Amino acid sequence: MADKSFPMTAEGQQKLQNELERLKTVKRQEVIARIKIARGFGDLSENSEYESAKDEQSVVETRISQIEEMLRYADVVDASNTDPDEVTIGKTVSFKEDGEDDEESYTIVGAAESDPSVGKISNDSPIAKALIGHKKGDNVEIETPGGSFKVVIVSVA
Repeated sequence: MADKSFPMTAEGQQKLQNELERLKTVKRQEVIARIKIARGFGDLSENSEYESAKDEQSVVETRISQIEEMLRYADVVDASNTDPDEVTIGKTVSFKEDGEDDEESYTIVGAAESDPSVGKISNDSPIAKALIGHKKGDNVEIETPGGSFKVVIVSVA
């Protein structure tokens, strides 16, 4: 398992640590309390509240395990140690598609912290994979499941 690595920013690592702490200290206790209350309702074989609480406990414990593994094998990337014009994890890249005037901007982060709704894309995404290693001014062809397109990198921050 030593070959596993979860690239992430320091911010992403901190968010995972915060989530882990909340799951262990708050959420786990809430679920235990729900199970205890549900046991009081009687026959466990037909107790939907008990089953629901046990299912939630399973989800919480699975997430705790996932986060612990990600943190154990975290590869915290410090983007400040790289060329300022090079696209890497932790940097925000803006580009224009050929023939378009509108710029698109994304921050490239590890898979554990990706959130496309706020412009954070995983380093494993087709767009990020194509852009990583390129520099401001480079023309890049991006292959996606929906087809390929060419972009020019406008800025890297």
